[in-house]
Amino acid sequence: MHPVIRGFHTELEAVYEEKNMSLTEDNSKAMEALDSVLFPHHPYGLQTTLGTQEHLKNPSIVNIENYRANFYVPNNVAICVSGDFDPDTFVATIEKYFGEWKPNPDIKFLEYEPEQAITTPVQKTVYGLDAEFVMMGWRVPGANDYLRSEVGDIVGDILYNGQAGLADLNLIQAQKLNGFYGFNYTRPDYGEFMLVGYPREGQTLDEVRDLMLEQVAKLRSGDFDESLIQSTLNNYKLSNMRQLEDNGRRAMNFVQSFINGHDWKDDALQMQRLEKVTKQQIVDWANEHLGANSYVAVYKRIGEDKNIEKFAAPAITPIETNRDKQSEFLTEIQNTEVAPIEPVFVDFSKDMSKGSVAEGIELLYKKNETNDITTLTNVFDRGNQDDPRLGLAFDYLSYLGTPTRSAEQIKKELYELACFQRLSCGTTQSYIGVSGLDENVGKAMDIVEDLIFNAQADTVILAELKSDIFKTRSDNKLNQGACFGALRRYIFYGPDYIKKATLTNEQVAALTSEELLQAIRDLYGKKHDVLYYGPSDEAAAKKMIAEHHKISEKPESLVRSYPQARQVASSEVFIAPYDANQFYYLQYSDRGDKFNAANDPSVRMYNSYFGSGMGAIVFQEMREARGLAYSASAFLTDLGYKDCDYLFYAFIASQNDNAKDAVEAFDNIINEMPESEKAFEVAKTSLLTGIRTSRTTGIDVLYKYLDLQDYGLTEDREKAVFENVQNMTLADVKAFQEKWIKGRKYVYGFLGKKEGLNMDFVGSLGPVTELTLEEIFGY
Repeated sequence: MHPVIRGFHTELEAVYEEKNMSLTEDNSKAMEALDSVLFPHHPYGLQTTLGTQEHLKNPSIVNIENYRANFYVPNNVAICVSGDFDPDTFVATIEKYFGEWKPNPDIKFLEYEPEQAITTPVQKTVYGLDAEFVMMGWRVPGANDYLRSEVGDIVGDILYNGQAGLADLNLIQAQKLNGFYGFNYTRPDYGEFMLVGYPREGQTLDEVRDLMLEQVAKLRSGDFDESLIQSTLNNYKLSNMRQLEDNGRRAMNFVQSFINGHDWKDDALQMQRLEKVTKQQIVDWANEHLGANSYVAVYKRIGEDKNIEKFAAPAITPIETNRDKQSEFLTEIQNTEVAPIEPVFVDFSKDMSKGSVAEGIELLYKKNETNDITTLTNVFDRGNQDDPRLGLAFDYLSYLGTPTRSAEQIKKELYELACFQRLSCGTTQSYIGVSGLDENVGKAMDIVEDLIFNAQADTVILAELKSDIFKTRSDNKLNQGACFGALRRYIFYGPDYIKKATLTNEQVAALTSEELLQAIRDLYGKKHDVLYYGPSDEAAAKKMIAEHHKISEKPESLVRSYPQARQVASSEVFIAPYDANQFYYLQYSDRGDKFNAANDPSVRMYNSYFGSGMGAIVFQEMREARGLAYSASAFLTDLGYKDCDYLFYAFIASQNDNAKDAVEAFDNIINEMPESEKAFEVAKTSLLTGIRTSRTTGIDVLYKYLDLQDYGLTEDREKAVFENVQNMTLADVKAFQEKWIKGRKYVYGFLGKKEGLNMDFVGSLGPVTELTLEEIFGY
């Protein structure tokens, strides 16, 4: 109601950083190019969230105030809540604090010229460092025309739903593209029916475009099975059930309804309307809005973007943060007596139960008291670091059929059942299971396990999959985020771990169908945990699992292994190349301090005060006070298992010319941590409030139990944090920082263009090793 603009010039500096970074984000560039053609007379196409470079050169506080005064008024606001509260008390609270908010009877809402129909295909090209792709779009009705836009949602899911849509089967399953996704993207005034396709090795972008157009033509001609409509509606019902499990998603449904200008009663009746949608309506919609010549295609190619004009941020001086000052309004809020929300910690003896499905197969059971969704997951203590073939094996399996079902039939059956299969592999564990409507989970598990044990090998599919893997690996080396992730993993765990957990291209090429399929089947001969969360009682759940889950008579034990972080005895620097005007930076330290749950309260309090969130020291100093980084964070953490090491990790994303100032400033606040009683109280309250209001429910209870087992613990860690943090002081945090953080030796990592960095400064941090992308990725 009464916002105060502060830190304007340093925040502007950070927005300069953000804008410069967006100029090298290829997805953003493609989207902006697409929207500029689809919506030439509407802000969707005329302006971006960050605005233009010209906008940022001369921003106006007066315009910002005028914008707030026009739109941020009670007759243009909705308060959306979902949770455990008394409605009458809540309404009275709203009236007390917002009742005097003055409306604006003359709100100046957006006026725009209606867009003209596109009658000839439009092609645009953008350039950048990332992998090539084609982004296509058609202008379609917006959400404020919900009777037409929600038909478009069904059309979008018939085309692509991640399982059995036209593009799922004809482009992904058939291995005609290296990647694809598509959906009906609705905004209030207009929507856009969007498709994105990634080429296979040797494939042209024209060929990608044509393949996607073929699938849209099938929508116009009605060349799809009518049963897809009912299957899609079944999955909508499943999705609605999941959304109602979570208060946040419930509240966001209200928010979206308000933004779209809908009456909530109309949104609440959406499923009733959708159930009446016919195939002819879908075909008519596609013919009206997805014309053969009414699309825009953006080709994202690899190359130098000559349209980028980097602009320098204005020279600024750091501002003095006002952490220790407070307004009368804040004082009033802090002095208000509030009935505290009592925390709820997981009691594993009451909130779940343990049993046995068979010898060596433990069942973790929790009843779903909310709806009819069941999730059944088998968890095996073997992951990619134990057998790096597993991830590829699960990918391969998803393309195969059995003697009784083709791969396409498997996808269709699971989608009709409104069930999803989970075949995935993490670093240390693998997961096989299904989730969906309770009545169908047994059938779905039969389908999945039939595939595992009876999959028919196909050497042609495997060869095509290997080709796609090589293409994806090559594309990964073009992506800044992927490169930084690889550099971080290299610095954390070292080159030997990279070799152990990663197959080289030569090793991938040598893999056979039989060894990949056997790697998955071998899991079923091992002891594992079965997680059940559903509406059946425990006896019925055990019966269902016994009937639908194949279990070895004498399963062998698996010993869980964990990645070992490298300890840091002396400072050193690693640089990996990426040709951009921004650098990604990390500093990492492992002194060999072993995990101890007794440290949890101190670690959490330090992280909350120093490195977590917008109120923490890192954000305030690096962004608000100095404007040196768009993104920065720092925290002490552990690797997630008993006797693991504590790691300190810090991260910066900024412009190359800021590197020296940013790193020096970061080092200064890490070692000479600013002290503020007010900031400490805010951090402490935030941490405690988060614990008070968070709830571990549903299948998350079972996963929390497994997480604690990894640590050798049996009690919810949040309980000790809550009890101990209440008595902590800023002096405690300072003492913790002095003991645990100050004076560490670090391994420093830079991802960026060496020529753009101050190498004299980089060399002053420690001995420099230049790495290749092949070294950090392992291929």
